[in-house]
Amino acid sequence: MKRIDKVMEVIGFIEDNLTEKLELDEIAEEVHYSKYHLHRVFSDTVGLTIHEYIKRRQLTEAAKLLVFSDRPIIEIALLAGYKSQQAFTTIFTDMYKMPPNKYRENERFYPLLMRFRFEGSYAMLSERKDIPWNITFADEGDISCWMELVRLVVDGFPYLCENEYIGVLKQKIEAKEALILKDGNTAVGILLFSSETGSIDFMGSHPLYRKKGIPRAFLHKVMGELMKGKEISITTYREGDRADTGQRKQIQGLGFAEAELLVEYGYPTQRFILPQEENNNGQ
Repeated sequence: MKRIDKVMEVIGFIEDNLTEKLELDEIAEEVHYSKYHLHRVFSDTVGLTIHEYIKRRQLTEAAKLLVFSDRPIIEIALLAGYKSQQAFTTIFTDMYKMPPNKYRENERFYPLLMRFRFEGSYAMLSERKDIPWNITFADEGDISCWMELVRLVVDGFPYLCENEYIGVLKQKIEAKEALILKDGNTAVGILLFSSETGSIDFMGSHPLYRKKGIPRAFLHKVMGELMKGKEISITTYREGDRADTGQRKQIQGLGFAEAELLVEYGYPTQRFILPQEENNNGQ
């Protein structure tokens, strides 16, 4: 918990100074840590380097200003820490797959990364032995903690609109196609699936638990009990997409094989399929 508290202190400082050019040396001095130790602790806890966290948060706030303000793009670029509109346009287009002026015209905001908040007790992190995961069907009482986790893993799901997502989530809960894993009152793993198509529509693990094998536990639950004999598929970023923070690698590590390229909600993605032998092993 001391490590988590220190990371939250760092995040608080970053969030209070998002319009400034932040360097690791300055942040380390502010929180009284060596920059090398801080870099390692932050990356191990959050799953992103401090530089990546800052860049994604600044671009997210820039995207918000593009949609919800009339500020000139050059002013937004400077607020996001870029010295020129051209530099800002290049990185924004890489991450959002459209230039800032087009994003503004679309009038549809979505975040690359929300502010990280770690507010649970996380009792399972203190356990030294393996814990049997109690994966259950979610109910409407879980929506609040479910959405807290969604906000932590939103970087893996381009074009996610909260209001639309909650509507889908309620339908999935009613259809018994929403699975949740909790540590106390904190959701640490969530999964939406389709019994009809065999697709995994959303899968997220809490950053603090990303080394605990939660995605594989969910996959075994789905393969062994809920979608036996079905072809299981999932979509994620295409190879080389700079917005990918590791989702593609994680899916490949679970045994999924590349399939066709897609465009979903205007975003280039790729479908992955679990080979039948992997599915059988899961059963």
